[in-house]
Amino acid sequence: MGEITPDERVYWTWQFVRINATIVYTWATMAFLVLGSWLITRKLSTGPELSRWQNFLEVIVDYTRKQIQEISQQKPDRYLAFIGTLFVFIAVSNALAIVPGYVPPTASLSTTAALAICVLVAVPVFGITRVGLGAYLRNYIRPNPVMLPFNIVGELSRTLALAVRLFGNVMSGVFVVGIVLSLAGLLVPIPLMALDLLTGAVQAYIFTVLAMVFIGATLADASPQSPNQQQGTS
Repeated sequence: MGEITPDERVYWTWQFVRINATIVYTWATMAFLVLGSWLITRKLSTGPELSRWQNFLEVIVDYTRKQIQEISQQKPDRYLAFIGTLFVFIAVSNALAIVPGYVPPTASLSTTAALAICVLVAVPVFGITRVGLGAYLRNYIRPNPVMLPFNIVGELSRTLALAVRLFGNVMSGVFVVGIVLSLAGLLVPIPLMALDLLTGAVQAYIFTVLAMVFIGATLADASPQSPNQQQGTS
C-alpha cells in the first residue's frame, strides 16, 4: 500500500467528518487499556500472594515513581497519573504493532502532536499550581526581558521536537517491518519485529522522561529555592 501514515486510511466520511485509521486504532488502544486495567485491578490483593499481573503493574508504578522523583526532585504523586498515562499509552500503542493489520496511532503525526500538546499544556499547569502564576511567568523574562520571545519560541520548538521525534521513529519502524515482510515472508522479519518492540518501549520511555524533564526544569527555575535564584541573591 502507498500509505505512509494511518491518517491516509479513511474508513468512513460524512461531509467534513472523517474516521481514519488513526482514530480507530487510538480508540481501540484506549479500549484495550481500559479493559486490561479493569481485568488486572478487579482482584487486587494486599496479602503476600499477588497475581503476576498485579506484580507487573506494581513494578511499573514503582519504577515510574522513582524516575519522577529522580528527574524532578519533587514528590511523584501529583505527576504520576499524567506521566504514567503517557508512558503506558505510547508503549502499548507501539507494542500492539505486532498484531497483523494494526498500525500504531503513534505512527501518525497528528497523534504525536496531540501528545506533545498535552505536555505543552501540562508544563504551565503543573508550574502554576506549584509556584503560582507570577513566579511561573517570570521564567519567560529570565535572565532579562529581552529573552521573552526566545523563551516562548524555545518552549514551542521543544514541543515540536517531541512530536516529530516520536512520529519519525515509530513510523520508520513500522514502514521497515512492512517492507521486509512483503519481500521476505512471515518468518524472516521476526527478529526485526522484536527489535521494533524494544525500540517502541524505548521511545515511550524517552518521550515521558523528556516530558518530566520539561516539567521539572520549570519547577526548578520558578522555585524560590532554585540554584539560579540563590546565586543571584548571594
